[in-house]
Amino acid sequence: MPDSPAETPESTRRLRPAQLLFEPQSAEPEPERFFDLEAIDDPAELLRRSTELALAFRTAAERATDFQAVAAAQLADPRRFDALSNTEVAERADWTPDYAAKMIEYGRGLLQPRRHEG
Repeated sequence: MPDSPAETPESTRRLRPAQLLFEPQSAEPEPERFFDLEAIDDPAELLRRSTELALAFRTAAERATDFQAVAAAQLADPRRFDALSNTEVAERADWTPDYAAKMIEYGRGLLQPRRHEG
């Protein structure tokens, strides 16, 4: 019975695996790299580059802290209908309530328009 569905050319065709278009990931993870500092052999160059990075990170951390303070001050602004308490700000930022109060005050200072003396 050539007309039976079990004997059609499509049913006798075998499925082939898909062709790999990429290299599979190796089982070993790549070694961790930190701005390629581990590749610098010259100690003077290593000191220069690592100092440059440390200063950049310190500056970035200070700026991020300023933004945290501004955001905390804005969230705690009593003019907002949904103003948060110091404790609520502390919970959101994973701070102590005392630190939150200091950051809110610092942020309020940052938000004040600068007055020109003269």
